[in-house]
Amino acid sequence: MNDKLQQILNKMQKYNTEHLAAIHFGLSENILYDALIVAPTYSPQKVLTGSDCRITKTGGQMYCAGYFVEKDNLKIAWINVGTGSCNLIDYLLLFGNYHFSKLIFIGAVGALTDQFAVGDLCTPACSIAGTLANTYLKESLKAYVPFEKIYPAESYVEKIIGLAAANGCQLKKASVFCTDSITMEYSHLEEIKSFGADLIEMETAAFYAIADMMEVPSIALLIVSDNSSLGIPIVGRNEEVQKIYHHTRQVILPDLLFKIIHLQ
Repeated sequence: MNDKLQQILNKMQKYNTEHLAAIHFGLSENILYDALIVAPTYSPQKVLTGSDCRITKTGGQMYCAGYFVEKDNLKIAWINVGTGSCNLIDYLLLFGNYHFSKLIFIGAVGALTDQFAVGDLCTPACSIAGTLANTYLKESLKAYVPFEKIYPAESYVEKIIGLAAANGCQLKKASVFCTDSITMEYSHLEEIKSFGADLIEMETAAFYAIADMMEVPSIALLIVSDNSSLGIPIVGRNEEVQKIYHHTRQVILPDLLFKIIHLQ
């Protein structure tokens, strides 16, 4: 981690008890994890149904849960953090003192153009922070930058896109708008599109801002779950579209996940 993250953790622990990640998620602080997987709502049971894994739920509270996943001698910490950038920031920062080799975000994303189909697997080229939560990661709240663009480490993103392609999987790079409200995004769709956004979700701007402080290889993997431009809703998809989405979530995504974790 960098000095900024250490300062954040020191200030939080000044006013709180220690070992908050272990208290909330039950994951051991004494393991070198091959990866920390961060998911708003995808549990390992939803994603790894066809994989030969051992999944142990280690703990959780009303809005979060922790799991220890073991496969092929890999040790993986998996946390469900709930939706929204504020939840991701609060829970992911708790793992600042943990040791893990890779950081991976997985979740669903809505498409804003007809260039993306339900079931497409995507990764942000940049994430546009249409949220206020990222401002709390700055030195001053007055340093708020409206609709700030947060970029991942491009070389690592390209490495993962190449890894996916070498294994017959297309990982599409796209610009992502991060919203604070699902219900209200529909009232602002045209304005959101004017930022050049291809996709919309809630957390990746915050994820990459924290990943930068954690200083480990990091990637966000997003499955297109709906498309407002084509009239395909997130709830009420027809059976054919549902099968495509589930195939990506239960077959394509886990295969790529383990290849990323194995990658040196």
